[in-house]
Amino acid sequence: MRYLVLFLIVISANVAASVPVYVPIGSNTSLGGYANRQSLETSLSNPAASYLMTPINDFRVGFLGPLDFGLEIGDIKGIEDKVGDLGDKLEADYSSEAEINAALAEVNASLALLEGDAYLKVYGSLQAPFAPIIYKTHNRGAFSIDASASFVARLGLLADDISVVNTGSDFNFESNSSVIIKRATDYRFGVGYSQLVGRPVSGALIVGGKVNLHRMALGQKISVLSDGDSDDSLSMSYIFDRDYVDSGIGIDLGAIWAAPNYQLGATVANINEPEFKFKKLGNCTGLSGSELNACNVAIDLANKDKLTLNETYKKKAQLTVDAAIMSVNQNWSLAGSFDVNSIAGPLGDKYQWSTVSISHFSDNIFFPGIRVGYRKNHAGSQLSYLTGGLTLSRRFNLDLAYGLESADSTPRSISFSLGYAFAF
Repeated sequence: MRYLVLFLIVISANVAASVPVYVPIGSNTSLGGYANRQSLETSLSNPAASYLMTPINDFRVGFLGPLDFGLEIGDIKGIEDKVGDLGDKLEADYSSEAEINAALAEVNASLALLEGDAYLKVYGSLQAPFAPIIYKTHNRGAFSIDASASFVARLGLLADDISVVNTGSDFNFESNSSVIIKRATDYRFGVGYSQLVGRPVSGALIVGGKVNLHRMALGQKISVLSDGDSDDSLSMSYIFDRDYVDSGIGIDLGAIWAAPNYQLGATVANINEPEFKFKKLGNCTGLSGSELNACNVAIDLANKDKLTLNETYKKKAQLTVDAAIMSVNQNWSLAGSFDVNSIAGPLGDKYQWSTVSISHFSDNIFFPGIRVGYRKNHAGSQLSYLTGGLTLSRRFNLDLAYGLESADSTPRSISFSLGYAFAF
């Protein structure tokens, strides 16, 4: 059981020096679902937003990025004490099987709690160069093209009950507890169209739609902690393996009511709810050594409902609403957005974001644009963040999300975004 204790020590010692998060790209980190013409990447949050981004008979393109990266860790408060207590119980001398069983009951209960807390998640995304590309025609329709690559991976613990085996001369502990890594990479290409449909009263109604082609590589792999000969298969390189890819199309719909000093928006993402398959586990044919052991353990853990051998991921539909009070040119704005329903990400973690922000985009290249805000996930981890961003020389964008919850004095989450765009 020394490998189980070692894994938990690594989580408690190394991850506590890291900070993590999962947030939208670029200035959307602070602005949420609100589309602001001063920031091109906000057009990605609502299919109707591309209409706002450029004048009639004109193009608008991005340049480089944004590039985003984030980290998140579990709630590891006091985990070092818990790990030490587990190690003491597992290495103690017992005079009877009854004493061992009583200790194991406590150890297994503690392991079940640690299973949900001891994890590390990393996330990143990158927009294709010059994306998005938007062109508004003379009839007031706007076409958009964009592409991106993204990944998310989660390293965690699958806790299996420890049992005791009486060898006659001694007692040995046995368990199939394992480290599991789940990962998803997505290459996405999107084509959208938005159109002004009317100007009743003192505003404009804009609607839009977008078709996204996803090429997703979903996988999971385990490494048995009791297997001293286990290979180094749970490396960073595994995150980006695309040996099994599934394709699907997602459809987004959006609407914006734009008035001189306020704006309302609504988006339904993945209204058709596309489904993608993970690479299947449990085919042990031709395997040997630690790989065969890991395969057999995966089957055993699946029989105990610890994991799914033939897992699928459905992109459930999600409704997001947003509202803003702003200056006519959107240089100043006070905005908020809210996901009406929660959805699960590709690794099973749930998300339901709300944001509130105040922002100023400067027309002077010598004065930076500034945005600050607050963001919270109302499902899953329920983490919250203080967000902020700068736009320098009207082109270079830097955004940061800092987690407000801590784990032994270390923030549980952080993310950053860098990008360079042409001035509007």
